[in-house]
Amino acid sequence: MRLTDYLDKGASLDASAPCLTMNGRTRSYAEVQRLSWMIGSALARSGITAGDRVAVLAGNDPMAFACAFGVARAGAVWCPVNPGNGAAENSHLIRLLECSGLIFSAAFATLAAQVAAEVPDQRVLVCLDGGAPEAVPGAIGFRQWLDRADRLDALLPPAGTSGDEVVMIAATGGTTGRPKGAMLTARNLETMTALTLMSYPFSGSPVYLALASLSHAAGVLCLPVMALGGEIVIMPEPDLAEFLELIGQYRVTHAFLPPALIYRLLDHPDLAGADLSSLQCLWYGAGPMSSARLAQAVRTIGPVFGQLFGQAEAPLVICAMAPAEYQQPDGSLALERFSSAGRPTPLTTVAIVNEDGLPLPVGRRGEIVVRGPLVMAGYYGDEKSTAEAGRGGWHHTGDVGYLDADNYLYIVDRTSDVILTDGFSVYSAEVEHALLEHPAIQDCCVVGLPDPERGERVTAVIQLRGRARLKAAEVRSFAAGRLDGVKAPVQVEFWADLPRSSLGKVLKTEVRARLLE
Repeated sequence: MRLTDYLDKGASLDASAPCLTMNGRTRSYAEVQRLSWMIGSALARSGITAGDRVAVLAGNDPMAFACAFGVARAGAVWCPVNPGNGAAENSHLIRLLECSGLIFSAAFATLAAQVAAEVPDQRVLVCLDGGAPEAVPGAIGFRQWLDRADRLDALLPPAGTSGDEVVMIAATGGTTGRPKGAMLTARNLETMTALTLMSYPFSGSPVYLALASLSHAAGVLCLPVMALGGEIVIMPEPDLAEFLELIGQYRVTHAFLPPALIYRLLDHPDLAGADLSSLQCLWYGAGPMSSARLAQAVRTIGPVFGQLFGQAEAPLVICAMAPAEYQQPDGSLALERFSSAGRPTPLTTVAIVNEDGLPLPVGRRGEIVVRGPLVMAGYYGDEKSTAEAGRGGWHHTGDVGYLDADNYLYIVDRTSDVILTDGFSVYSAEVEHALLEHPAIQDCCVVGLPDPERGERVTAVIQLRGRARLKAAEVRSFAAGRLDGVKAPVQVEFWADLPRSSLGKVLKTEVRARLLE
């Protein structure tokens, strides 16, 4: 399926059905479909041709999301740019991908002007809201740009497309360095959509509430919803009080939250009175989650949680754990699985390998590798990184983990985050999971810092819950009761908040840099 096929499929089921809703205004499938044709036509008239990259830089906005389908109508490649990233990172990404066009919100006019100066051959420079900002030479307002366009049926790519065409370039997380561009094909997204529909409950016409950024996981999760003709309710800002209200108002069936927001949701005063009875699946992912807080969430909100494990290079569903898997047959909680990332999905093969690329047996820790139609075509313009990630015919995730006897995957660290102390390898994620069991700890980050005696010392940075109070000695004592002595933190720091990516992932490089200042 081409990217536009998800929208067109929804329209074929009921063109008048609600497609994109925000702030009480709903656009039907027919309206979004027509808008996508107009955008595709405007791109073609502006000189965008098949295979060109077009960046979209905006917050959560129905018009910006509709641009993804307009880009696809023109046969071009959608390059979503996350506004939560820094200006330098986004400018680097747009230059890296050699984008021929940039569609941006006025709020990001400064970055658009910088890109226009650094990439002078931009054929499209369009401001989504209002007229073109004076700060961006050569830009045109969205409405004025569309007024020049007509529907062009010739924009529809030939029916015999192979599925190997790159339709989207997703930025990698950038938590350990500058992001790369993962080239995703039509087949990659089709596989992701099929696996999502296979792996999680979808009953009736779904209503998906998009609180997280549509430029990442929250955006591609719209595709299975659209394939079923469902409604997507978009939140422009991540407000948890409004999130709870909208679930009841629109009878939301599906939503996605990173763990940090689930923690905040559990502590929210409006949670007790919220009507969440319509929820079929509340996905979480993009980082490790405390097993204790997850158990609290299941008990408080209900058995509706679904684990997602994926990467930009293999989107969303390398492994999945559906709501039913959180319970035993007798209805009790399957607590032993709560730290798992789920089981490999039906069209994906997962293995654990050692440093030589040889497979390891059940229970042994090594690098998690993946293969199958979910895996990207490669990194844009980076043959060396593509070859390195794909060595031996597997995609190397950079994550360390193991598979248990029931084929559940457990992630214990990133290969780059393993701490070498006193001659032992300490997995930072294992220490973090142990610390998160403490009721006063909201979140934490564990890193290794240079130490003349140990090589590296295990260092924990703690974010406390609410008005909780805790001393470093108490943290060390708590950890020592749950971990081998060498794994317990030697140094403990308390910060009001942890630096995070726009996806809610803790930025360990920033934590480490601040600690070394």
